Amino acid sequence: MEEITLLLDSPELSEGLKSIAKKVIAQERITENEGVLLYEEATLSYLGILANHIRQSKHGNKTYFNRNFHMEPTNICLYTCTFCSYSRLIKKREEGWEYTLEDMLEMVKKYDEQPVTEVHIVGGVLPQYDVEFYENLFKAIKAHRPELHIKALTPVEYHYIFKKAKLSYEEGMKRMVDAGLDSMPGGGAEIFHAEIRDQIAGGKCNADQWLRIHEILHELGHRSNATMLYGHIEAYRHRIDHMERLRQLQDKTGGFQTFIPLKFRNKNNEMSHVPESTTVEDLRNYAIARIYMDNFDHIKAYWPMIGRTTAQLSLSFGVNDIDGTIDDTTKIYTMAGAEEQSPTLSTRELVNLIRGVGKEAIERDTLYNVVQDYTSHQFPDEEVYRGYVPLPVVN
Repeated sequence: MEEITLLLDSPELSEGLKSIAKKVIAQERITENEGVLLYEEATLSYLGILANHIRQSKHGNKTYFNRNFHMEPTNICLYTCTFCSYSRLIKKREEGWEYTLEDMLEMVKKYDEQPVTEVHIVGGVLPQYDVEFYENLFKAIKAHRPELHIKALTPVEYHYIFKKAKLSYEEGMKRMVDAGLDSMPGGGAEIFHAEIRDQIAGGKCNADQWLRIHEILHELGHRSNATMLYGHIEAYRHRIDHMERLRQLQDKTGGFQTFIPLKFRNKNNEMSHVPESTTVEDLRNYAIARIYMDNFDHIKAYWPMIGRTTAQLSLSFGVNDIDGTIDDTTKIYTMAGAEEQSPTLSTRELVNLIRGVGKEAIERDTLYNVVQDYTSHQFPDEEVYRGYVPLPVVN
């Protein structure tokens, strides 16, 4: 609070930014115009002070992670998103993979002796991966390991498979939940505004369809996440428009758990000519998201995409979750040109990553129930924890 008071006393701060700071202190919502103003005028230090104030108010120094693993049934896809480094067209399917249900169940079984709590399933869109395939997959996973939380598929995938099966969204989502779906990740959102979405993700479900599928899942009593792909050809107003639509749906359902800004990476895709955002812009974006998304409890940074250093820095700019251990067996992050070429961390490494910037490491399950508080945890060969144990930063 002292830092915000100093901000308000600064003669160099515009009246618009002072007004926003006062709203943050009073826990009042900022407008779309004020959101754009933050992007256009606010310095990194100003944004960090406000975002960290909100983070501290909501979570103190607690930083969440979970033990999870990712599976992608296929990277062959009917859609041709210009930003995507991951998918391969059907005519080039020899460059990709197409797993059977048995293949994927074997992947799940590899974790039988490990204390993972979540399997994250997303992939390309192909006709054989239909409603029946995913019903059978979810049922098989639950039959084998009932307590494993299934966080699976995006509205892009659901929109296609429901349309193919001639099911309404309501019917389709009910069948997925009945088969064992627990929650939905936030992918496929990209940028909602049609000016940008039509250019980078034409042919996929539109913004209203994406939002409606999440709304239906929320109505069924389940939770989901939300993302935004930033740092490519969008303008600041497009980012705010995107966050505003999410904020409005959250007002209506309360079903979103966390907002995840995803950094555009320009390797191996049709947008390789577009420069990537700087680390400063990444941190500004996290902070503005924390300020604007006032009805979202959590802001998450995917550490594999931005690297461990930026992930640590983000914890002082509104972020309170850095995802999980992530065994990315099919290299979706690596293919996109991510900072981390081997995106897997042990629980100890994640804990030390968080402790390395003086934060408290909390292992959660998918629904943010606390699994273990590592604040004072002593690993077997570690001296008694006194403050924090820095982890050498790898970029």
